[in-house]
Parts: sequence; structure tokens; C-alpha cells
Amino acid sequence: MKHSSLVALAFILFACKSKEPADLLVHNAVIYTVDTGFRVMQAMAVTNGKIVATGPEKELMARFSAKEELDAKGGTIVPGFNDAHAHFLGYASALRTVDLTGAKSWDEALARVRDFAAKNPKGWIIGRGWDQNDWPVKVYPDKSALDRMFPDRPVFLERVDGHAVLVNQAAIKLAGITPASTDGGGSVEVKNGAMTGILIDNAIFGVSKVIPEADTAAVIASILAAERNCLAAGITSITDCGLSLPEMRLLEKLITTNRLSLKLNVMLSDSEENIDWILKYGPYEKGNLLVRSVKFYGDGALGSRGACLKHDYADKPGWKGFLRKDSAYFAAMAGLLAGSDIQMCTHAIGDSANKVILQVYANVLKGRNDKRWRIEHAQVVDSIDRRYFGDYSIIPSVQPTHATSDMYWAEARLGATRVKTAYAFKDLLNQVTWMPLGTDFPVEKIDPLRTFYAAVARKDTAGYPAGGFQMENALSRQEALKGMTLWAAQGSFEEGTKGSLTPGKVADFVILSQDIIKAKEDQILTTRILATFINGKPRYKTPQ
Repeated sequence: MKHSSLVALAFILFACKSKEPADLLVHNAVIYTVDTGFRVMQAMAVTNGKIVATGPEKELMARFSAKEELDAKGGTIVPGFNDAHAHFLGYASALRTVDLTGAKSWDEALARVRDFAAKNPKGWIIGRGWDQNDWPVKVYPDKSALDRMFPDRPVFLERVDGHAVLVNQAAIKLAGITPASTDGGGSVEVKNGAMTGILIDNAIFGVSKVIPEADTAAVIASILAAERNCLAAGITSITDCGLSLPEMRLLEKLITTNRLSLKLNVMLSDSEENIDWILKYGPYEKGNLLVRSVKFYGDGALGSRGACLKHDYADKPGWKGFLRKDSAYFAAMAGLLAGSDIQMCTHAIGDSANKVILQVYANVLKGRNDKRWRIEHAQVVDSIDRRYFGDYSIIPSVQPTHATSDMYWAEARLGATRVKTAYAFKDLLNQVTWMPLGTDFPVEKIDPLRTFYAAVARKDTAGYPAGGFQMENALSRQEALKGMTLWAAQGSFEEGTKGSLTPGKVADFVILSQDIIKAKEDQILTTRILATFINGKPRYKTPQ
């Protein structure tokens, strides 16, 4: 009896020694690997922050001896969400300002501004998020109420899309703004010979450049708060669209000192300084920071009628919007970047802007290629121009919630025929076979599950419209998940290291409260983020 016990003990010790070591073993899970076959696994082993194996639970439990085991209790696991187009630093900045998102009237927005000013009695009053399309009277506000409330204190209130602001007279005086304060690509709104306080696109810079810089400690605190919100939403990677070199350097410092764990792909804005730097040093990689692209600005936004259209706005005859710079500028920049490994990424919303930028790209790309130059938004694309995406391997980077935010008024701007060429995600996907998806936060909500729902259901969070908005351009659930993970990584040349839960890639993953691939459509938005892992380490867990 004693002999048999020793034999059994020896067998157990031998079995343990023969197992492969791992840092983490996740099991009892429904793991969507998002690999080529979109396989579903039960377990996953992680060592040194990378996935070393996925497979059946019994097989991996027998194969690995892990320092930590995580029983997912049947939960669904997907790759960490990668927001392919957002404004992380802008979102952080917004946390320090008046939140006007969702205000149902100008009076409600004013009340929020008044409350903020009472709690913050000094300095500029900065706010963001108002949208006149959500108000009973769908017209731009003017500065008269702000002038009465704050005759000596400057106010700067940014529209939800960032392409229009309302400023008061104190701000106008400090900045020296006049009706002619733009070099094109923007406008200073005037009514009855007087400035209304509304500035659109390039005209905004005249005021924004005189706003004092925030205290560095306050900026860092807001960045760390923004990261916490991203992790709670299941976001592990973000493409931050349009930063300056000092802004990028601040993020780099936070990453290299291990204060920031998010993985950031930074697009530099198209200043001469930024372009000179990236052509000299890019692609630039430092820890979790990647800089290999430049963000250009083709036109404005549809909501503020700054999007550049081929034909007049349906609700503003004689007005087509505008390009932010002339086509010769974009052509020169494309020629400059064509011989490099730097991506050219251009904001284009209107069908005219899209055509101009697509043709500029085509002239230097010549044919199919792997440069992965991108059109950011690609919102209104004439059907005759879609072929450029496929013929020249141009990547449409789209944000599905724009469709469900704009659907209430998009037809008023575009007309019944032209609106059918807008938010045509499936048609665009069919051109290129893959497509990165983003939220564009803080223009939209930070929640990737809203992105997923908008892509597949084409409805708002209340389930409107019942049949979905232009459902012929809905994405499948697999396509939507790929767009938020693998294809988003592909959009920045990072699909070799992340985006799917496969051996050799980083262990960035999210545990969900339900299976979004199989859940009933009306249940998708009830899904909760239970945990977020980066490099195999928990960065967020839902409060118990």
C-alpha cells in the first residue's frame, strides 16, 4: 500500500514537472480568436504578455502549469477593442471642461455653462458637445446670451463634431477676430452685418490659439482619467487622430514611465514641423506608442454644413461646403509622402472632398499597393467614386455610430437620393475586403459596443428605426468584430502583433457578460465589460 502511494506521488510530481510553464491560463471560456477561420476556443495560455496557445480546455489544462488560473465561468472573450479613429487627448481635455453633450436645447446648454462658471470662477470657460440638430429649433445659437452672462470672461463652446464653435464678444476681442478672419476653408458667420459668434473650421484657429495652455499636472490627471474610462469600455488600443509633437511627446513620457498602459497609434496633424519630423524619424515606435501617419483635413462636417459636396446642400441652396485647403496642397503632400513608409490619412466627409482626395491618392499610388493610405470617415461617397478604394487599395476608416447619430437629419442635408450614398459601410467593405472601425470619441460615445450595435443593427440605442437605417449597408457581426479588433490593427500595420487571440500575439483581451455574436439584437447593448487585460495583466475589472 505504501509502495503504491509513493508511485502515485512520483507520477503526479513527474506530470507537474513535464507540464509547460505559463503565467496565466484562462479556461472555461468562449474565446473568439478572430483569426482567419474565426475559430472559437475554450482556453488560452499566456507567457510574458503573449499568447502561447489556445485550444480545448482539457487539452490546455493538461498541457500547462500556470502561476495564475482564470476561470471565465463560461464568459465570452474577444480581443481587446482597438478604436481605429478617436481623439483620446481631446477626450481627456473635455473632462476638464463643460460637457454639453446631449443638451436638448440652447437654454439647457446655457444652464450647464452657468453651473460650470459658478464652480470655476476664473479663466476661460471652455465647453464641448452642443448640437443644434438635437434642439427644437435646429439653428445655430448666437453669442447674445453669453455676452450678457459673461461680458468680461471669454467663452469658447465647441460643437459636438469639433468643426464649429460659438464664442462670445470677450473671446472675439482677445483674439482680434473680424468677419475676414480666415484664409479660406472656414467661415465667420455674420447676420445683419454683425458677427454671431459662430466660427467654422479654419476660422476657429484664430481664437483657439489664444486660449492659455492648461497646467501640466491637470492635463496628466485628465489623461489618466480618460484611460480609466477607456479600459472600463474594453478599449486596449486607440488611434489618436491629429496631435502635435508636444502632445505626442507627453503621451510618450507617460507610456515610457509606465503611467499609461493603453496602446496608442498617433496620427500627427499636418503641420510643416510634424511632417518634417515624421519623414526624418518615422515610423517611430517607443513601447506602446506608434507614430507612422499624418492626419490631413479635407473638409468639414455634414452637421455644420462644412462637408464639401458636389452639389448644393438640400437645405441650403447655393452652398456646397468647402475644402479646408486646395487640392494642390493635398497633391503636394501626397507626392512628398509617397516615397516613404508614412501613411497619409485624410478626413473626407462630403462626396466632393472624397473624390478630390481619392484622385490625389490615385495619382501617386498608381495601382494596388500595401501603403494603407486611409480616408477617415468616407461618409458620403458617390457610387461612381467607390472604385478608387479597390483599384488603389485605399482604406475607408469609418465610424458606424455616425450613421445612427446623423440619420435624423442627414436626408435634410443631402436629399433622398444622395443620402443613399452616405454611410455605405458594406459597399465600401466590398471594395477592399477589410475596414477598420472606430468611435470618433468624444464626437460620439466612447462605448465600442455602440459601434458594434450601430454597425450590425443600424439603429440608435432606443432601437429606432424599427427596420434599421439603410440596412443594405449593415455589417455582419463577424465583420463588425473584425473591424474593431483585427482590421483596426491592420489599419496601422500592427496585425502581426495584436488584433486576434492567436499564439505569438499580445494577450490583449476583454471578458464580456454575454456573447455578442449570438445574443439577440435587442440585448447587445446590455452587455457589460467584466474585465480588460493588456499583455495578460488585468487593467480593469467590473466592480462587484
